[in-house]
Amino acid sequence: MILVTGATGTIGGELVTALSAAGTPARGLVRNPAKATMPPGIDAVTGDLNRPESLAEALDGVHALFLLPGYDNQAELLDLAKKAGLHRVVLLSSPAAALEDMDNAVSRYMTLSERAVRESDLTWTILRPRTFMSNALRWLPQLADGDEVRVQFPDVRVGAIDPADIAAVAAQALEGGFDGRVLELTGPYALRPADQIAVLAEVLDRPLVARGLSTEETKAELAAAMPQHYVDAFLSFFADGTLDEATLHPTVREVTGRGPHTFDQWARTHAAAFAR
Repeated sequence: MILVTGATGTIGGELVTALSAAGTPARGLVRNPAKATMPPGIDAVTGDLNRPESLAEALDGVHALFLLPGYDNQAELLDLAKKAGLHRVVLLSSPAAALEDMDNAVSRYMTLSERAVRESDLTWTILRPRTFMSNALRWLPQLADGDEVRVQFPDVRVGAIDPADIAAVAAQALEGGFDGRVLELTGPYALRPADQIAVLAEVLDRPLVARGLSTEETKAELAAAMPQHYVDAFLSFFADGTLDEATLHPTVREVTGRGPHTFDQWARTHAAAFAR
């Protein structure tokens, strides 16, 4: 039995779908099981990752855990999991963890999450995916208003990855074979935001145009959407260039036996979400 935390989220949702399709028994951790719809064969269970004691029932009979980063008392949760008989954990992390920058809010919680997993008595695998292709959905409000799209960090290339590819790798890692490894996950190409907009223009058959924002404009947009310490973190990553998301890795193919999806493939699969 596998326990998937964040089972209704971007990666967790893709993972429970993949496990269901493979016929793998699993539980999906959700806040409210009565309101959560799980795919066939996946049981919805409740618990609070910030309160490890609340997960005792969810962990019963589980042999592997897909874990989200950044919650309180992760060492306590991992100890509880070990005592419950669980022996493998797959952590969703980020390349920001490699920076080990304790003054950067994102790098800090990713670093601490990885340390908790490494220092546990469990067998572990760490996933470090780059930017999710699904982040393009943030442009939906702009696309509803017109064909010009304001893009942040316009000159930064990222090896964006399809969340379904992250889930496919996670499903393999949960069954073993990648123990003690950090898996760097990217898509097949490093694209600028304008490149993604050009793909969406073709897929949606719309004359979309990307307008790059200055650093100051980007800072203002970010500040309107998130706390300042996260604004500072993203400016460090992408304006100051402390985070490399352009370097590509062959890991998806090595783990799954197929190449990662292109942004064009992701966009065509999710085209209905962009329909006006």
